[in-house]
Amino acid sequence: MTDTLARPPFDPELEAVLGVLAESMPPSITPEMITLMRQAPVVASVDDLLVERGITRRDVTIPGHEGADIVVTVLAREGRTGIGPGIFHTHGGGMIIGDRFVGIAGVVDWIERFDAVCVTVEYRLAPEFPDPFPVEDSYAGLVWTAAHAEELGIDPNRLIIAGASAGGGLAAGVSLLARDRGGPALAGQVLIYPMLDDRDASVSTRQIDGVGVWDRTSNITGWGALLGDRRATGDVSIYAAPARATDLSGLPPAFIDCGSAEVFRDEDVAYATQIWADGGQAELHVWPGGFHGFDMMAPHAALSRSMTEARTNWVGRILGA
Repeated sequence: MTDTLARPPFDPELEAVLGVLAESMPPSITPEMITLMRQAPVVASVDDLLVERGITRRDVTIPGHEGADIVVTVLAREGRTGIGPGIFHTHGGGMIIGDRFVGIAGVVDWIERFDAVCVTVEYRLAPEFPDPFPVEDSYAGLVWTAAHAEELGIDPNRLIIAGASAGGGLAAGVSLLARDRGGPALAGQVLIYPMLDDRDASVSTRQIDGVGVWDRTSNITGWGALLGDRRATGDVSIYAAPARATDLSGLPPAFIDCGSAEVFRDEDVAYATQIWADGGQAELHVWPGGFHGFDMMAPHAALSRSMTEARTNWVGRILGA
């Protein structure tokens, strides 16, 4: 790219972390790197985390898009009984990498704090399974969760959807599908630095090019895998790229956050603005100096702690916890 713009500075504490990450994580992902990146573990073993935190795990095979088998995992506090909040989770990974446990550590905090049950979905990845597979698999998982709410111990009036990055985009797309199909009612949508816009047209995408985590090249790679030749054309569904939606009315309250120094900043701010314009409710946080996913990669940084606290406080208010 030759039209890179000056960017906001990184938070000094986070910039030091980026220096370490650069030794093992390239800022730019190209299509030929997808297979190699899938071989590298994205997160540490989830089983160790669950045992340490006293969380039970149950894997269930359910029908996904077009009736094919997909897996969801049900997570709950050991010994939990009764009815309480539910969290449906869609994982990150740019639509091309990762599994249903990416980003789950933050959800485990909510399981503990709010005595919630989480269902996290193993949607199928692009490019092998391009749009609409990821969003339709995710929607199928939400429909299954709502249909089995009673046996899962979930109050259907206290069910939220949450996802980060690509998972945030999917959470937004699933929320739109639920609205337009008269599907499961959601109490809220937690869109964590969501991936919403395939068009590569914002200022922030031109600022984050060859630097940080998930830069402009990576973003084009992810959207290209999902949409193929349709990327950045007029033939893209609002459920695949929610930034395309011109009517965001009738949606559950949204929490949206991002960093000031990441590709997704402008599309995330625009999405919150469109929700407000259409008479909806959204809480928006843009964390100064934050790079993409900084809360996951530098959880002990001061900015990361502030970010996760704001998010958790919102979830608590929505769930009435």
